[in-house]
Amino acid sequence: MVRHILQDQVKLRSLHGLTRIQKKLKKLIIKYAKEDLTSSQIGIKLRDQYSIPLVKPIIKKTISQVLEENDLGPEIPEDLNNIVIKAVGLQKHLKSNRGDRRNVRSLELIEAKVHRLSVFYKKNGKIPKNWKYKSVIAQLE
Repeated sequence: MVRHILQDQVKLRSLHGLTRIQKKLKKLIIKYAKEDLTSSQIGIKLRDQYSIPLVKPIIKKTISQVLEENDLGPEIPEDLNNIVIKAVGLQKHLKSNRGDRRNVRSLELIEAKVHRLSVFYKKNGKIPKNWKYKSVIAQLE
């Protein structure tokens, strides 16, 4: 009987410590987001500096979910944005290297990926329904 009571007290103490850690971790995520770090960069920083390999088991939410709750999430999801940036870089390369046939095909594949991801995010409501990838506009951004 006494053993069960002691175990319950230990659990309560560890839960109290866990909630403190959860609050600190959320504050760190918000702090780094305000410094204009992406969710993957925040994850890398937490892993390297604070030895926190995964955030989700601790706070029961992903970094992106914490950012969205605090209105710090990106307008365009990070993976879609990275692929658009990659396409723009490849377009710049192809302007100066017109004979590079291999990368013409690579650009076609990357743009197909952009379109597939945009359809997925439109269905899930992450980007507006009227969002459209246009290579000329992407180069200007």
